[in-house]
Amino acid sequence: MGSAPRAVIDLAALRHNLERVRAAAPNSRVLAVVKANAYGHGLLRIAKALESVVDALAVARVGEGISLRQAGIFCPIVVLEGGTDRQELDLAVAHRLELVVHNLEQVKQLQQYKTHTPLACWLKIDSGMHRLGLSTVAAPAAYQALAACRAVSGKPRLMTHFANADDPADPATQTQWQLFQTIASELGTEVSAANSGAILGWPETHADWVRPGIMLYGVSPFLNGRPETDDLRPVMSLQSQLIAINHYKKGDAIGYSGSWVCPQDMAVGVLSMGYGDGYPRHAASGTPVLLNGQRVPLVGRVSMDMITLDLRGCPGARVGDPAILWGAGLPVEEIAEAANTIPYQLLCGVTARVDFVEG
Repeated sequence: MGSAPRAVIDLAALRHNLERVRAAAPNSRVLAVVKANAYGHGLLRIAKALESVVDALAVARVGEGISLRQAGIFCPIVVLEGGTDRQELDLAVAHRLELVVHNLEQVKQLQQYKTHTPLACWLKIDSGMHRLGLSTVAAPAAYQALAACRAVSGKPRLMTHFANADDPADPATQTQWQLFQTIASELGTEVSAANSGAILGWPETHADWVRPGIMLYGVSPFLNGRPETDDLRPVMSLQSQLIAINHYKKGDAIGYSGSWVCPQDMAVGVLSMGYGDGYPRHAASGTPVLLNGQRVPLVGRVSMDMITLDLRGCPGARVGDPAILWGAGLPVEEIAEAANTIPYQLLCGVTARVDFVEG
C-alpha cells in the first residue's frame, strides 16, 4: 500500500450492525442515515451495501439524494432538511425524493407548487430538540394542510428527533416521546422518532420507523460508551505504517514547539498520518496507536502528515510495520476522548487523500 494512509471499510461489520438494529427493533422499518458522506465512510459505497436490506435511506440535503439516484440507487430516499425553494422541489420530483417539512414556509411552498407527480412528505415536529420542526401547537394544522395538498402524495408521516438519547438516565427522551406520541395518536399516521441511542436505550420509542445513524458504523451512541458493550463492530479502520525510527537522547525535544521531551535515551517512531489526513490535531501525548497489534503512545504534537510514537514498549518495531489509528481493537471513541471531540467528527473528517478500500 506504500506509505499512504488508508481507511479500510468492513461491509460485513456494517451488515452486522444493521442486524443489531433489526434485533433491537424487530417490528419497525429501518430508515438508514447515510448523510455526510455516510458519516465519512463513503456515501455510494455504504448506500449500495444497504439499499436492498433497509426500507429507505436518509440524507441531509437534496444534492445528496440526487447523487444516490445518479449512481443507480432506487430505494426510497428521505431528505431530512427538506426542500428550500422551487428548484429543489422540481429536483425532488424529478429524482423521486421524499421531503421532510419542518417549517410553515415549506408548507406554503408545497401548497403553491403545481406538479403532476406528487411528493411523499414527512412532517417534523419539534418535541424538545429546538433545532428543526414545527411546534406542537402548529403541527396539527400543518399536517392537515399537507394532507389536503395536491402536491403531496398520500398522508404525510411524522418525525421528531431526540436531543438526549445518548444518556439513558436522562428523562428528557421520555418527555419528548410522550409529547410527540400525543400528537401522533391524534393524527393517526406513521411515525419515526428513534435514533441510534433510542433504538438501543428506549424501546418504547421504536414505533413504525427507526432511524439508525452512528450505530450502523459501529460506534456506540451513548455517552462514554464502547462498541463492544452494545455488540457493534467498527466499520472503518484508519491505518498507516511506520516510515522512520529514530534514536534520541534523554532531554531531546520531539516535534513542533518541543512540547514533549524524551525522559531517557529512547527510540521514537514516525507514522505517516497527520491532521492533513483527518487525524485530530489536538490528540494529546499518550493517545494510543495500535502498532503491530500493540498499544504505543503518541508523543509530541500532531503534524500535517506525521505523528511520532514512543517505541520504548515496542523494541521489535521496524520501518514498514502496520498501525491502526482507530478501528478494530482501538475504538474511535477512545481517540475522540483524547482529542476532546466526538467520534462523529473524526469519522466525517477523514480527508480525500486517504485511500478508501473495502476489506
